[in-house]
Amino acid sequence: MKNILYFVAALALLSSSCEGNDPAKTMTVSGVVKGLKKGTLYLQHIPDSTLAVIDSLQIDGDGGFTFTTQIDGPEIFYLYLNKKDNNTLNDRITFFGEPGEITINTAWNTFDTQAEIKGSKTNDNYSQYQKTMSQFNKKNLQLVRASINTEKPLDSMQLDSLEKLSTKNVQKGYAFALNFALNNLDSPLAPYIAVNQVSDANIKYLDSIHNSMSPEVASSKYGIQLTELLKERKASE
Repeated sequence: MKNILYFVAALALLSSSCEGNDPAKTMTVSGVVKGLKKGTLYLQHIPDSTLAVIDSLQIDGDGGFTFTTQIDGPEIFYLYLNKKDNNTLNDRITFFGEPGEITINTAWNTFDTQAEIKGSKTNDNYSQYQKTMSQFNKKNLQLVRASINTEKPLDSMQLDSLEKLSTKNVQKGYAFALNFALNNLDSPLAPYIAVNQVSDANIKYLDSIHNSMSPEVASSKYGIQLTELLKERKASE
């Protein structure tokens, strides 16, 4: 009888172990940080509203790394490098993780600016989105700098003109973000952009994204967040 009980317990333990490591939900992030001799790498994400560490790795003489974790679906992750050089710049890579094998290769001194990320289709689309949005952000920064020109103070008409250009540029950025989301309704990028990039946009556009998402995307982390956002927006209006 005892042997039968031990056998049943062993099966239960094995079953539990297998359930906790579902290959279909396993994400492996690996790569090399070229030139890194000493430092600590952290794999992070935001499960609710606070940044949390999933795993960490001490690097000593070899810039290679591997992290493995279980995830339910595509989600924003961060690869944070503590270089121990008292410099907080260029220390965090943002990427869209998803089940499967993802490779991130970079260098310690250009950690977040020249990272090559492969293996995540969601991140490939996210990178294209970021590339275009960065142009709108760069344009707005140029307009701000022009408005505070200290060498030659601008008059009211010039400042008004720059303000109008800035407003138009911001509107173009919003339009691009909304259109990108509407053209990617089968991807968690759609609700992610709606919640994190244009949450204060006209509610009819957010409703359009929400009502057109596929069932799979609607039940994803960011799909659920978009549903909650719309509930809050509608309750306050």
